[in-house]
Amino acid sequence: MNVETPGRSVFTVPEELGGARADAALSLVADVSRSVAASWCRDGRVTRGGAKLAKADRVLAGHELAVILPEAVDPHRIIPQAVDGLAILLDDDDFVVIDKPVGVAAHPSPGWVGPTVVGALAAEGYRISTSGAPERAGIVHRLDVGTSGAMVVAKTEPAYTALKRAFKERIVEKVYHAVVQGLPDPLAGTIDAPIGRHPHADWRFAVMEDGRPSITHYSVLEAFGRASLVEVHLETGRTHQIRVHFSALRHPCAGDLTYGADPRLAADLGLTRQWLHAHRLGFAHPRTGEPVLCESPYPLDLAYALSALSSGTV
Repeated sequence: MNVETPGRSVFTVPEELGGARADAALSLVADVSRSVAASWCRDGRVTRGGAKLAKADRVLAGHELAVILPEAVDPHRIIPQAVDGLAILLDDDDFVVIDKPVGVAAHPSPGWVGPTVVGALAAEGYRISTSGAPERAGIVHRLDVGTSGAMVVAKTEPAYTALKRAFKERIVEKVYHAVVQGLPDPLAGTIDAPIGRHPHADWRFAVMEDGRPSITHYSVLEAFGRASLVEVHLETGRTHQIRVHFSALRHPCAGDLTYGADPRLAADLGLTRQWLHAHRLGFAHPRTGEPVLCESPYPLDLAYALSALSSGTV
């Protein structure tokens, strides 16, 4: 018999689970994953007869396991949290342009427990637009967690509306720099290939016949032999677009092991992520219409890798 009260549940071990480990038995009777059950034991939330149970302790049929349930966490809740390395490129009454470091998501989402742009701005006392979903306050476009660089966040409702429209109508200048393996041929061109979810991996994307239209313009800035520095202008903004398009050309971003990069080159360059950076962002001021242009310098890890290539040490 299982008994539940607010914040506390008591589960009775059935006959068939007699002799099982505590975490294994709990995962079945409480209908949670074994890792969750193990975390309950680790945190001292599980008791039997008043004594705390470790995850490897054995339980017998008829034992009553009391669990103090952790407070449910809203995966969309904005948690103010200062982020090291997040810099302000331009602070305007209507918007703020940030320099997003790698490892930071744009906004909270289920499964993401790391820092976010909206959380970092909240920690700094910024008041941002509340248009759209609450957890995406002010976010008019996103950069992947593994991509650094310039990103704009709206502070006011009119700015949110204007900037959102500008991105939708593709009248925003989005310029990325990337180091890709080898030397693209031709040295400048356009990749026009639809992108959709990979048929065998939900967390990856691929060029797909029935994907969404995706257009990438590029030009080689410098060639180093094993890799090249390219400038990329996005006409569309699909998830992982640059990474997928260059992977499809067999010139993946250096360090991008998800999309086929050479792990040996990544190690030689000291890369633990793809060499991809949102270098420049330009748009019309949402209130005055005046041109706004912001540039983000290369972060240290990407600058080091580029220096190693240009010096010929790699």
